[in-house]
Amino acid sequence: MEKKNDYFYKIALFQYEFEQIHQLNYQTFSEEIPQHNKNEQKTLVDPYHHENTYIICLNHHEVVGMIAVRDNRPFSLDWKIGEVEAHLPIRSTKLCEIRLLAVKKDFRNGRVFLGLTNFLANYCLKKGYDAAVISGTVRQLKLYKQMGFEPFAELTGTEEALYQPMYLTKQTFEISLAGRILQKPVSFLQGPISITDKLDKH
Repeated sequence: MEKKNDYFYKIALFQYEFEQIHQLNYQTFSEEIPQHNKNEQKTLVDPYHHENTYIICLNHHEVVGMIAVRDNRPFSLDWKIGEVEAHLPIRSTKLCEIRLLAVKKDFRNGRVFLGLTNFLANYCLKKGYDAAVISGTVRQLKLYKQMGFEPFAELTGTEEALYQPMYLTKQTFEISLAGRILQKPVSFLQGPISITDKLDKH
């Protein structure tokens, strides 16, 4: 059963938050999606951890959702498909990579995802990014498309963990389902934000 909906969105800063991020990373990308090997510690530290900016959703100090942003090159996607720009159907002057989208199973009601999307959009605008790329698991392609991501290039990964390279721009976000729901501007501040239940859960 879902816990009380007391959600707080912020950039991860504290050690206890990072420890929970590593645990959620393991739960999602080792246990649920078999991209990485399992281990006894049940934690998974991302290779780019020290370069990532993590946007997280807290529920009473519990990290229940996260997404990571990074703009240092090479991207993880560069290693998978070669230079990203060679495949992109758009031009970008300031590109970032979005990774590690994960929400705990008990909180997958659409609201946590929408709140993360809202904070992410504000963050990317503040940083001046004009496009973002992601390796979207094929299990959640509809979810990524609801954010405004468009597919490009060929699938990567393994049969058990296939990923579709996708890109996002301000324009594709604004016409997406999430962008239409989040038409009301939200201040880029650490703290609660107004969100809605309108996002399609399926």
